[in-house]
Amino acid sequence: MAKLSKRVAKSREGIDPNKSYALADAVKLLKERASVKFDETIEVAMNLGVDPRHADQMVRGVVNLPNGTGRTVRVAVFARGAKAEEATAAGADIVGAEDLVEIVQKGEINFDRCIATPDMMPLVGRLGKVLGPRGMMPNPKVGTVTVDVAGAVKASKGGAVEFRVEKAGIVHGGVGKVSFDVNAIEENIRAFADAVIKAKPTGAKGNYVKKVSITSTMGPGLKIDVATLTVA
Repeated sequence: MAKLSKRVAKSREGIDPNKSYALADAVKLLKERASVKFDETIEVAMNLGVDPRHADQMVRGVVNLPNGTGRTVRVAVFARGAKAEEATAAGADIVGAEDLVEIVQKGEINFDRCIATPDMMPLVGRLGKVLGPRGMMPNPKVGTVTVDVAGAVKASKGGAVEFRVEKAGIVHGGVGKVSFDVNAIEENIRAFADAVIKAKPTGAKGNYVKKVSITSTMGPGLKIDVATLTVA
């Protein structure tokens, strides 16, 4: 077994790996143990009772975190004419049509989130092999194929987080920074969990939310008492 560094060992002191902590207590523990020089990201992982190999058990969606992500999100928009102008005015970092398609085809992806108007999808569809593996392909189910490009850009910049279940039935996402206050982190985690719960597919049977845990970039993982994710 690999020897733990002093920093990692200290971050785990007093933490019971078998205990399920109340959400507020877990958030406080993560904040107390943040010891690196950069602002760590808080992440939540939810183990769901689904098998995403079946179409009726796929879990996917988007959530607008009430307190933002703490990240600077670079947004690209595929649009023409007036819609391109709307996107630029709303704060999009890159806006284009055929020219942007060519740039992406060359592997130049200088953005974190991608939005397209419906009329652009025949062009954007060519980028499936490039954007798909990165989870960046525009999709109407998560609001990234839309005529309301201004609204989509503002949502992306303001804290919209996409989620999609992985093969093992895990959904995870970044929900803020350790510099956020405890209440802000709790609100974001609850918003994320609520969105995943509401996205429960028709094919899910039995216990939908099996386990939930939170961690920070360099911190320990903490199991969460699922009952504390909802506000009474």
